[in-house]
Amino acid sequence: MARFKIHHITRYTYDSPVRDSANQVMLFPVKDEFQDVVRQELNISGDPDLDIFKDYYGNEIGSFTHREPHLELVIDSKVEVVTHPRSTPKDEMPAQEQWSYLKTLNNQVPYIDFLNREQFVGMEELMQVIAAQECDDCTPLESVKKMADFVFTNFKYIKGITSVETTLDEIWKLRAGVCQDFAHILLVMLRIRNIPARYVSGYICPNKNGMRGESATHAWVEAYIPSYGWVGIDPTNNCIANGLHVRLAVGRNFSDCSPVRGIYKGGLEHVLEVGVSVSYEDGRTSEDASAILRPQPAKNTGQQNSYRKYLEMMQQQQQQQQ
Repeated sequence: MARFKIHHITRYTYDSPVRDSANQVMLFPVKDEFQDVVRQELNISGDPDLDIFKDYYGNEIGSFTHREPHLELVIDSKVEVVTHPRSTPKDEMPAQEQWSYLKTLNNQVPYIDFLNREQFVGMEELMQVIAAQECDDCTPLESVKKMADFVFTNFKYIKGITSVETTLDEIWKLRAGVCQDFAHILLVMLRIRNIPARYVSGYICPNKNGMRGESATHAWVEAYIPSYGWVGIDPTNNCIANGLHVRLAVGRNFSDCSPVRGIYKGGLEHVLEVGVSVSYEDGRTSEDASAILRPQPAKNTGQQNSYRKYLEMMQQQQQQQQ
């Protein structure tokens, strides 16, 4: 059992007053046998009324409207969560029996939503990668681990070169990004292999060794394994999701699990900043969330990003040498 305190601040700053800001927040950790929410405090500037409901996938969602003119919107969540250990995933059925069972899920609810894959330009190349990894005796769990290792090994973890709007085509071309990009590539790979896979949003809590994605919102994948159930796999850290992973929501992709989303009436220009502070296993807390608010990347283009410029330059040099 592990106990964590998480402080998550989202702040929008507008160039001119806006009004009728209608928003949804998915900042309520999952409550089940693996995760208890001890307490939560959610404060929103303007003190609007908050309606809470559950969506199709069972996620808790808060909905509110800030009607008065405002130059800033702050959503401040403090939560204390206790996680409980899960049993280690094991193969308890023969490989072919498991693959046969997975085929029966193609048209079954809720798995059908987690088998539909997004098409993109690199699909054929990705399918070749998956085919090269296949083996006659591999179980679905072994295949999941292989594909997570491929993403971890072949994609660079670089902050700021992608945004929530970055497409699969761009991620595949860059071979780089952050946790949500790693998760989206792994989702496609698993679904190609007919393994139901869902996107998970949440936090990864610090440990003594350090992990990618600490002190920020995090994303990983859950794959459905016959005779076991949903197994969390974190391609950013190449590990099985465990008691250090705190789940907020699950869905088909990021758009189903966005921690905060909304619309408003007013000028287009605004700045989004997010700060996350997570306690350590021994009770110590990382930096205060309000002190580490960081601007979130807008949609990137080749002209806006040095790493993209570097890739384009290398591609041009290769073409000239051919």
